[in-house]
Amino acid sequence: MFTVRKAIPEEAELIYSLALQVFPATYQEILSPEQLEYMLEWMYAPANTRRMMQKGQVYLILSKNGEDCGYASVEHQDKDLFLLQKIYVLPTVQNCGAGKFLFEEIVKYIRAIHPSPCIMELNVNRNNRAVHFYKRMGMTIVREGDFPIGNGYYMNDYIMELQIK
Repeated sequence: MFTVRKAIPEEAELIYSLALQVFPATYQEILSPEQLEYMLEWMYAPANTRRMMQKGQVYLILSKNGEDCGYASVEHQDKDLFLLQKIYVLPTVQNCGAGKFLFEEIVKYIRAIHPSPCIMELNVNRNNRAVHFYKRMGMTIVREGDFPIGNGYYMNDYIMELQIK
């Protein structure tokens, strides 16, 4: 039912297209329309996604029955530390195992390139209901922070982690 593939730079537009659908649905009750628009361009403009790929961020694209429906990105930050930068699935496939599948594929990817124990961290907005999903996936809140992202905007996040053995 679900498959995942590693994205290539030519798929930056696809990732942007998916983000235009999922990002506002996720944050419309948390962020102002202006901050949503700012963050979409800052994080997902195709040129920015390609630049992140060139810097080593790995993007995975989730498909259900051949239809692209989600994405994630992960970055090797330090010797034994990975940062899950993004993980989103379209609202139409939420609550049917898509997010869990994609999350598990990210962990498999990390294990494949880093077989020794490590930590995967994730920043998640403190008001995002996805916090409960991450807890079900075994992540724990280890700290919180307010991070300036430009234009006077902040990301008000929990930093969660998962021990990968």
